[in-house]
Amino acid sequence: MTKELTMEVFEEAAERVKKVTVNTRLIYSDYLSAQTGNSVYLKPENMQFTGAYKVRGAYYKISTLTQEEKDKGLITASAGNHAQGVAYAAGLFHARSIVVMPTTTPLMKVNRTKNYGAEVILYGSTFDDASEYAMKLASEKGYTFIHPFDDLDVAAGQGSIAIEIIKELPTVDYILVPVGGGGLAAGVSTFAKMLNPNIKIIAVEPARANCLQQSIRQGRVVTLPTANTIADGTAVKTPGSKIFPYLQKNIDEVITVEDDELIVAFLDIVENHKMIVENSGLLTVAALKQLDCKNKKIVSVLSGGNMDVITMSSVVQHGLIARSRIFTISVLLPDKPGELVRVADVIAKEQGNVIKLEHNQFVSINRNDAVELTVTMEAFGHEHKERIIQALKENGFSPKLVRPNL
Repeated sequence: MTKELTMEVFEEAAERVKKVTVNTRLIYSDYLSAQTGNSVYLKPENMQFTGAYKVRGAYYKISTLTQEEKDKGLITASAGNHAQGVAYAAGLFHARSIVVMPTTTPLMKVNRTKNYGAEVILYGSTFDDASEYAMKLASEKGYTFIHPFDDLDVAAGQGSIAIEIIKELPTVDYILVPVGGGGLAAGVSTFAKMLNPNIKIIAVEPARANCLQQSIRQGRVVTLPTANTIADGTAVKTPGSKIFPYLQKNIDEVITVEDDELIVAFLDIVENHKMIVENSGLLTVAALKQLDCKNKKIVSVLSGGNMDVITMSSVVQHGLIARSRIFTISVLLPDKPGELVRVADVIAKEQGNVIKLEHNQFVSINRNDAVELTVTMEAFGHEHKERIIQALKENGFSPKLVRPNL
């Protein structure tokens, strides 16, 4: 077991994880660079075989275990990426793996973890419940517990990302890293600072799960009362205590991101880079606009891409609404022939595309007075939406914006 993160440990870890990782080469983003005034590169760990960076730490940790420890079995608790990383890595060492997952884990993630060869136990409704039960089993059965983040060997494996970034972009100025419990941030920040102390390391957390930010402010590990965010992979209430000193020393700044910003970032990456990145992995993209710098070389680490289709559908819809690419208006019309056509004509002339229309004759007792027309339409963005609304007003209508019901 590693007692300290040294250059030798990182170099060994980086060499070993090459056996199981895809070479996720940096992707230059014209769109994000233009938006921020910097040169922005993406480190697409969503393209790893298991869909996330977690296989790095899991593989290196297991590689340091004795044959006896591997033979007894490995156990972990996770609802997603770490589960798959451990299951896959354990299979490569022909070691038995047990993964305790909360009962609320989506079936797709459960099945994927099983497909990598793990025995899955569903227990408890939260990660904390599952983790407590996994550690109990480890104690009772003699299994080795592979912690998702609070383990120096795991952090060393994750740190292999740093050397890949610096080898490919030696002049990098900033590296942005998403934070849940802090294993990835500890590994990347510590190794990067050893290689080049001038690189700024920015940790990015969900605003409603900012355990690292609070811990650094108070100078000790702090536990939040809740961690409620759509970035479920980083919904952690307490950062790792073993890795906290490394985070304190090597993180230059912690930025927090609201959930709404992740939704918009998802659209940006899908439309401009044709990639699926999960909400936790989008933290570093959403944080770019908060950086107070220009003309710098910045790398955003995209930590994973394991998002189920239902979540993806919801995020896309909310993103289109947030960008005014879809919006809904309500207008009151006299109940007489031709009024609907007049509204449609105004929208068509302004190049709005109607996708849903509801005509409610019962909004008023006096139908000659008014019926309600609700129109949901596509637009090119905020300016186009305002142009359509203004055109309706100029043609004698009084459109009212309402929440789209898709």
